[in-house]
This record gives sequence, C-alpha cells and structure tokens, in this order.
Amino acid sequence: MEKKIPYKIYLHEDEIPTQWYNVRADMKNKPAPLISPADGHPLTVEEMNPIFCEELNRQELDNDTAWFDIPEPVQEFYKMYRPSPLVRAYFLERALGTPAKIYYKFEGNNTSGSHKLNSSIAQAYYAKAQGLKGVTTETGAGQWGTALSMACAYFGLDCKVFMVKVSYEQKPFRREVMRTYGATVTPSPSQTTEVGRKILADHPGTSGSLGCAISEAVETAVKTPGYRYVLGSVLNQVVLHQSIIGLETQAALKKYGIKPDIIIGCAGGGSNLGGFAAPFFGDMLRGEADYHIIGVEPASCPSFTRGKFAYDFCDTGMICPLAKMYTLGSQFIPSANHAGGLRFHGISPILAQLYHDGLFEARTVEQTPVFEAAEQFARTEGILPAPESSHAIRVAIDEALKCKLTGEEKTIVFNLTGTGYFDLKAYEQYNDGTMTDIIPSDEAIAESLAKLPKVGNQ
Repeated sequence: MEKKIPYKIYLHEDEIPTQWYNVRADMKNKPAPLISPADGHPLTVEEMNPIFCEELNRQELDNDTAWFDIPEPVQEFYKMYRPSPLVRAYFLERALGTPAKIYYKFEGNNTSGSHKLNSSIAQAYYAKAQGLKGVTTETGAGQWGTALSMACAYFGLDCKVFMVKVSYEQKPFRREVMRTYGATVTPSPSQTTEVGRKILADHPGTSGSLGCAISEAVETAVKTPGYRYVLGSVLNQVVLHQSIIGLETQAALKKYGIKPDIIIGCAGGGSNLGGFAAPFFGDMLRGEADYHIIGVEPASCPSFTRGKFAYDFCDTGMICPLAKMYTLGSQFIPSANHAGGLRFHGISPILAQLYHDGLFEARTVEQTPVFEAAEQFARTEGILPAPESSHAIRVAIDEALKCKLTGEEKTIVFNLTGTGYFDLKAYEQYNDGTMTDIIPSDEAIAESLAKLPKVGNQ
C-alpha cells in the first residue's frame, strides 16, 4: 500500500466540497458571543449589519447549523484553483532520515499565493448579492488583501485595503498585485482616518499591526455609504469558509486509507488553523477519532501561550465589538517580524474555546529557526514557503525528528498556507545573518493586558 501512495494526491473536480462545515455545531462549549463595548450585551444580526454583510452576520452568529451550502458562483470560482493537492513530502522525509510520514496541503497554487482566496471570494459574493458598491479591509503580510482584491475584481466591487505599515514597506510587490486588481492600498496607521491619526499620535513611528489596520478599515466602512467591512481571519464566518481546506484534506487522506496522527497549522488570527483543523476537531468532538493537533504561533506575538482568555477589542482603536479570545491586549503592538499575517494580538473565538477546553496544543517558535525550516523545505520540496506557513513547517520537522529518535512511524499533516515569493526581504535578512528574534517581556504584555475592557469579573 505504501508504494502506491503518489507524491501528490488530487481529488477530482466533482469531489470539491459543496458545503462548508461549521465546527461550532459539534462544540459542547460554544464560543462566547460578540458583545457590545457599550453595555456588554450579545450583538444581534441587525446590530452588526452596518459593519458586515447581512448574510455573513447570519453565518457569524449561527452556532447550530453544521453545514452551509456553498453558493454556485463561489463553487464555480473555486474550480479555478481547487481542489488543491495533498503532497507527500518524500524528499523532506529522506533529508531528515525520519520514519515519519509527512504530508502537506498546498494552498499556494493561485495568484494570491495563499489560502485566503477561499474566504475572500465568498465574502465578495455576499457583498455583491447585497448590492453594495465596495468593501474595506486590513491586511498584514498582504495575502488577504491580494485575495480580496482578486475577488472584488471578479465581482466588480471597489476594494479599499489598509496594509500594516511594516509589510507595506517590506513587500512593495505584494502591494502592486493588489493595485493591479484595482484595490486602493494605504499603509496603516495612516493620516486618512481619525483612529489612524490617534494611533500615530500615541505611538509615533509605529510599524503598525493588524489591530491598527482593522480600526481604520472599520471606520472607513461605516463612514462610506454602500460599503461594508470584511475580515480575513478571526471571525467565525472565516473559519467556516476555510473549512474547505480541512474537508479536502480529509477526503484525500481517506482516498488512500491514511490516518493522521499529528495535524499542524500556523496560528495568527485563526483562519488557517481553524479551517484546516475544523473537520478533524469535529471528529474529536463527536468521539469518532483522536488526533494531536498543534497550533504554532510566533514567539513575538504569543496569544495562546502568554495571553489571557478574556473579552477584548479586535482592533487597536477600540471601535469594534468585543470578542472572547486568548489575547495579549488590543494595545499590544508586536515587533516588526516578517510573519505579518501572524501579527495579531488575539485569536479566533472558536479556537480560543477549543484551546481552553484542551483539544489541542499551542506552541511558540522564534523567527530564525522558522526560516531555517523554510530554507530546508525549499531545498528539498522545491517550494519557497511563506513565513507564516514556515511556522508549521518548523514544528512538522521537529515532530519528524522526534520520530527519528523514537523510531515511531507517525503520520504528520500540515497546512502550507502560501508561497513566500513576495517575502524575499525576509529571506535576504536570514541569508545575510541579520535576522533578529524579539520576544516581548512579561512587563510589556502585562501592561497591555492591564488595559483590557471591564467585562463581568475579568
């Protein structure tokens, strides 16, 4: 059987899932609801409609419907680049000398270069169906902004992107891809919004964060008629859309009778880990299987491992609803590391609740060893990985090397969220030996957490 497993396992076009899976339906302890920062009451669909699209709000608050039909226009768009391959990393296995079997789901085989297109096309579809003129958003490393600009171009929507300043400066070519697809790209924090001007006044010279960019995008959306805000991570709706990754992965594994032991994804806001692992969490929650699931976050922004499980603002400007999540505090601005997509102070409420309930392990890794793993992966598997994805690669290699010591033939599956061809400045610093690892102090985190909003007994 082992010799019959190909390097790449493909599903047929007619095997692309036609429904998204909502892991909340199988969770005994549901994620806490979004609440109003004014008085702490759970928000309704109607109250959220001025910020987000109506149908997306219904998906956001639905904790009980297990399966959502994927609209036909979204299914058709998916066929441009889905199903994505599940790849057996034979060359990496040989280089490591491990008895472990390593697989990766490759989500970088589209122009946006990442998994973000799975949700951006869905959100753009619902915005178009609602009759909106355009949408606003934030982007960290640029994958989400690129994906959303593509989706908006496809449906004829205007797209305004606030890009974290450090990434805007480090990744000009990612910015130009967005502009090519018609998006307006603004470095955040900026002087174009009230909240941006305030952040710059409070933090002169800041390199920005996803929390800053979210604040600017939300302010722009609510002040511009015919626009709504869309988000590329964190929210329940995004994890729902990204479940297509995990569903395809499960189908490919079942095709060859492969049972994974370890499942790994990088963790920033939660779209990658949440979508990739959702069906596997479902198996565990229903008592049908057991897996060792690992969420990997940067040591420079350790929400799971050093944060607090509490209600907090999702944005630095403190204008968004409150979400209960593992958070470092909305005022925490991480160091300017190269994994821009992971520089968020909090985490998906779904993942936060699953982690709180002990369903998976969270692990932190520093930047330099992440790029060591990225280099080894590039040299063996022929793909230059994104810095975000390389966090998962680092831990996959670590787990494979453990198997080398113990002789265990474990099956490791991780999500390769995207390519790193717009991250060459980071690779340049790694190759030149000038890359640094900055870990926040306990005092810095405590100072930020001290500013958490007063909700209940927290």
